[in-house]
Amino acid sequence: KRLHQHQHHADADADAARRRFSARLASTSAAQSSRRVVVLGIETSCDDTAAAVVTEGGEVLGEAILSSVDLQAKWGGVVPALAQQAHVEAIDKVVGDTMASAGLRPEDLSAVAVTIGPGLSLCLKVGVLKAREVAHEGGVPLVPVHHMEAHATVARMLCHAGGESLEFPFLALLVSGGHNLLVLVEGLGRYKILGTTLDDAVGEAYDKVARLLGLDLSRGGGPAVEALALRGDASAFDFPVPLKNSRDKAKNCDFSFAGLKTSVRTAVDRAGLLDNNEASEEEEGAQSGDGGGGNGGDGSRQVRADIAASFQRTAVEHLCLRTRTAMAWALATHPSLESVVVAGGVASNQTLRRELAREVREAGLRLICPPPKYCTDNGVMVAWTGLERLRAGVGVGPVAESPRPEEGEWVELRPRWPLGELDPRCSQQREKIKSAKTKGIKMSLTQETLLMAAAEKGQSLLRK
Repeated sequence: KRLHQHQHHADADADAARRRFSARLASTSAAQSSRRVVVLGIETSCDDTAAAVVTEGGEVLGEAILSSVDLQAKWGGVVPALAQQAHVEAIDKVVGDTMASAGLRPEDLSAVAVTIGPGLSLCLKVGVLKAREVAHEGGVPLVPVHHMEAHATVARMLCHAGGESLEFPFLALLVSGGHNLLVLVEGLGRYKILGTTLDDAVGEAYDKVARLLGLDLSRGGGPAVEALALRGDASAFDFPVPLKNSRDKAKNCDFSFAGLKTSVRTAVDRAGLLDNNEASEEEEGAQSGDGGGGNGGDGSRQVRADIAASFQRTAVEHLCLRTRTAMAWALATHPSLESVVVAGGVASNQTLRRELAREVREAGLRLICPPPKYCTDNGVMVAWTGLERLRAGVGVGPVAESPRPEEGEWVELRPRWPLGELDPRCSQQREKIKSAKTKGIKMSLTQETLLMAAAEKGQSLLRK
């Protein structure tokens, strides 16, 4: 009996809380209906602490970002505990500077958007807790955002702000250190995965090659390889294009970079360039403007430049070939498709942009490339995605009752969160991945969107 009474009281408390949430959200929406929509976005999924405020017109009122790339360079990659500490030390200043630049207080916002996944749990939590604090102070809803959806949709804001439009559907090539996706974007929260990596992402491959060549990682491995490649001969090393001659995977949209990394390592080893101390000293001279091919007959710097250029040529060709197939697949099912978006950190690579522009132009489509600062992780993409979700009423959370979680309260983080469902034409290779690889993976964003739409439709029918 006591257990029954306890459960009854718990249910009553939960109902009361829901009513308070609904009332507060309704009053917030009513107050904001007479003013412009303004959203703060917070991003802490990996190594960048970023925030931005954007309007529904695509105007960026304020933004700030602090990167821990120097920390990465020191430790040879992202160390989650150290990255978390860097976020903790930076988050208040980044958000404070952003709001000050925008000239806004929390109560002036329409919502606070924050990346809840995918990413590093320790890092994600810093942003989520800060977002909750600001949203509670302003009495506005919290909008959870998928990191890769933010990369895909920021191009819509940039087009809108420039007086153009980017309508659904469109194809997106999302390339970064942790992700390599070809995605058919059918609508907000609706994604069909045409291709993904079978092993490593292209950004990870760039980072590995940078370390093999002993490059300065203070600006990131990708930019370091790209800069060195400018001095090299891209035809000097005949690295095989991944999957190009594979019997069952040559004509699909999947990626693979593990073999290419191995080929580069073999070339570096055979050239006797694995002495990182010597390589780093040489690169320091190259980065400071000391010639392209070395002095006094020293050709090791030129060999390293040739390896970088040859690797980049091969990686870009692989990306372009897969995108060519994806465009054909997308047009076969969505003939109205007009645009291809390339986003993510690697999308700032100029060689990729140039070659991809040629491929897309030959297909009769339009290529949209965000400016480099919006290719890497940033607060603007999170704010805009939150704004789109707020306007559509998709996945908008309630107003938090407290600025921080109570002891033992669950905080939603999704470090492993698929964007969408695999297209049936994708490689079946991923079906062989061990169950341990998929343990802990959440329902995809697309599945959630469809379920929410079905639930809303059911409630509408009941109201009638």
